Amino acid sequence: MTSLRLLFATTIFLGAFLLFLVEPIAARQLLPVLGGSAAVWITCLVFFQTALLLGYLYAHWLARHPWTLLHLLLLAVAAASAVVWVVRTFTGSNNADRPILTVFSVLAVTIGVPFLMLAATSPLLQVWWSRLGSGSIPYRLYALSNLASLLALAAYPTVIEPNLTLHAQRFLWSCGFAVFVVLCGILAMKARAGTALPQPEHPDDPRAPRSPLTHKLLWILLPMGGAMQLSAVTSFLTANVAAIPLLWILPLAVYLITIIIAFQFSRLVPAAILNRLLIVFLASLGYALSHVDTSWPLWVSLTLFLIEIFLAGLFCHCEAVALRPERPSESTLFYLLFAAGGALGSFFIGIACPVLFSFNYDLPITVFVTALLALAVVWNSDWNQRLLWSVASVMLLVLLGMIHIAYQRGTTVAVRNFYAALRVKQTITYPGFTKRTLMNGIIEHGTQVFGSDEIRHTPTTYYERDSGVGLAISQCCLDKDGAVRPRRIGVIGLGAGTIAAYGRSGDRITFYEINPAVVPIARNVFTYIRESQAQVGIVVGDARTSLAREEPQRFDVLAIDAFSGDAIPIHLLTREALALYRRHLAPGGILAFHISNRHVDLEPPIAVLAASAGMEARHVHSQQKDALGEYNATWMLVTDNANFFLQPELVAHAFGPDTRPGLRLWTDDYSALLPVLSW
Repeated sequence: MTSLRLLFATTIFLGAFLLFLVEPIAARQLLPVLGGSAAVWITCLVFFQTALLLGYLYAHWLARHPWTLLHLLLLAVAAASAVVWVVRTFTGSNNADRPILTVFSVLAVTIGVPFLMLAATSPLLQVWWSRLGSGSIPYRLYALSNLASLLALAAYPTVIEPNLTLHAQRFLWSCGFAVFVVLCGILAMKARAGTALPQPEHPDDPRAPRSPLTHKLLWILLPMGGAMQLSAVTSFLTANVAAIPLLWILPLAVYLITIIIAFQFSRLVPAAILNRLLIVFLASLGYALSHVDTSWPLWVSLTLFLIEIFLAGLFCHCEAVALRPERPSESTLFYLLFAAGGALGSFFIGIACPVLFSFNYDLPITVFVTALLALAVVWNSDWNQRLLWSVASVMLLVLLGMIHIAYQRGTTVAVRNFYAALRVKQTITYPGFTKRTLMNGIIEHGTQVFGSDEIRHTPTTYYERDSGVGLAISQCCLDKDGAVRPRRIGVIGLGAGTIAAYGRSGDRITFYEINPAVVPIARNVFTYIRESQAQVGIVVGDARTSLAREEPQRFDVLAIDAFSGDAIPIHLLTREALALYRRHLAPGGILAFHISNRHVDLEPPIAVLAASAGMEARHVHSQQKDALGEYNATWMLVTDNANFFLQPELVAHAFGPDTRPGLRLWTDDYSALLPVLSW
């Protein structure tokens, strides 16, 4: 019996470890397919929660229909799928209009069946063991599986990603999955032989009551609240900081810790203290969110959000576990509804909210829903708790209305899709000019001042004339007499189309933009493009995919402006990307990387990238001038033209790059943002 118990525990532990290890690997592989969008992970999270629900549904069904051969067959299919995933790289199309379908289809084809088998393992094996043993439900095994999941999440950003390529990660994961298939197959054969398969002569304890309908409803709603917290916090962090595995994993790790505590140590959780702390942090977070255009240092954001998700997740999961069934026959139903709540919460945040709302209300709605769930849980307790949470719910609803008013104030255009929540703010500046600013969350992606013709045509924000891109465009194409010949300019990242203001007659400017919602805003709300003297074109889709399909464009300047905020598309900063850019550059052409970013220092990796290709790199930092609408901006200029940096304008403004010892060259198969994060 001891060896069998060890076999069960080992299989559950390994299955859970592999289940959560494959999530960042698969999502990391998908990022380049969709331009490095922050929404990739949230959509992946919806897929994983849905697949987890299907796995629990399969376990619930198989526990009642012991078709062991079917389980063995599916394990064999899963093993074959894992092998195919190692030897073949799946990518999506350059269709920016169907990103969610791309995420779901690629994940389903690559890891769908293995993930389903891993998801079903923990609840299925627990039922087998409970019926083999005393008839009690071994809920501690659920905590064991979550401990394994937590270890996998901790290992990925600290050990696996910094040291292994994506191909090596997939290979090692598939080796581990092969071991899992063998162990699970042994248990299935024992079940078939009758040594572990649940037998009908182990009925439920007749003294154990059936779970009421209200409990079953809360089995769904409480995990839904926890999953909403996870999805909303992760979405905020990845959209406003960086779409990197670390910022996916930290909220997910805290979420799993709350589940472990709920299933293993819930009796040690002081409910009264937890309730009061939860109210304080919900109110604090709601108040912070009401300042819609305020940003904080990375460590402040992480601390606030991780504490809040810990308290909210712990409350939701402890209350759900307190209502778990006493009958073994209802255990898989409990897990099934628990997973259904998780899938429902992630679906609402990841899929429904971008469709239903023009503004990003994810976190405010989540905070309000959490308060409502707390009110439902304490409704039958003493009147003090009922009054406390009633007042908290009303206050958070009022706060949600205030956030809506704050978003509406000065907003002339608002649109949200998979890639971003965009809005155009319009304000009046001294001396009576109108200023329009394109915002994505708290990040500005372009500003235009409407006054005189000269002011309206002046590039602002990060693109002023003494910025890196301004110097590159003005100094790239001078003849011997100092005259500027017609230029070909490429720009990755459209924004408000500010760079089009540099266009002169005979110039050709091509923008590459992955978000189709940006195009009508740039064309119609701002006038840089339609009033430019240059011939301006816009290509919709991921820039690397678009450039790979085009003939060499012979750009004099190619500006890569995709790193200032919402996400860091690393696939635009790899050795392979640089080779593609050089194919499209004219002889002596210049690459201009916009690296102004609050949280990530991209100067060292670009310096390594340039050095690997034998190119020179310099950084240009321009100062903020509020009266002219110019911001602090940092650009990296990279070229193989040795004479470019000898020009007087460049000598005065361009300086050697900062380097960081031990930083590895980024490739399509290897990258790590953790070493260059600015805390």
